[in-house]
Amino acid sequence: MPCMGTLYLVRHGQASFGADDYDNLSALGHQQSQRLGDYFRERGLQFEAVLMGSLKRHRQTFEGIHQGLGLPPLTPLVWPGLNEYDSHAVIHAVHPQPLAKPDTPELYKHHFGLLRKGLQAWMQGETQPTGMPAFKDFVQGIHDALAHVRDQHSGDVLMVSSGGPISTAVGTLLGTPFESIIEMNMRIRNTAVSELVFTPKRHTLVSFNTINHLDAPAYRDWVTFT
Repeated sequence: MPCMGTLYLVRHGQASFGADDYDNLSALGHQQSQRLGDYFRERGLQFEAVLMGSLKRHRQTFEGIHQGLGLPPLTPLVWPGLNEYDSHAVIHAVHPQPLAKPDTPELYKHHFGLLRKGLQAWMQGETQPTGMPAFKDFVQGIHDALAHVRDQHSGDVLMVSSGGPISTAVGTLLGTPFESIIEMNMRIRNTAVSELVFTPKRHTLVSFNTINHLDAPAYRDWVTFT
């Protein structure tokens, strides 16, 4: 039988939604990340490699996980193809007018309604958001990261990314329509884990969007989506 490994796809901890710089973990985001590392340590996981995007929230999430693991230093491979799309550019492509900060339930709903509309248009090639790749190139960057894992590894691998790349990876593996990828993206929780087993030839989905590390009642208020 071919060697089989497991890829743990992790979404970053809670970021700073609504702040001037979203790309920083909140205080809770740091706690979520370390708790996930604690959970991995409790189960005896030792990763032979780590890949992550180049965003600050990816690095901060990895640092929290690593702290919880309590293992010797791991040097992650930074893979820009695992970076999130630019949500502001996606929305601007379908709604160029200025938007107020989403600081009320109504504005929050409006913001994510526009994001869904913008993602659909981008995925279908109807818009090209400023500063972003075409959707097919976005997908290729994610598939290249998965191919690297298959080619180079055979054990447990950690990959820290964002909701967009993770939902795209899972959705394209399953052959789901764009609408399903968008809805998966909107439902991925912070520090949620999706598991893919892999051989040199393919990845196969085992679990999606799990937060077993936050199942205890003490962590009920730690479950977030932004």
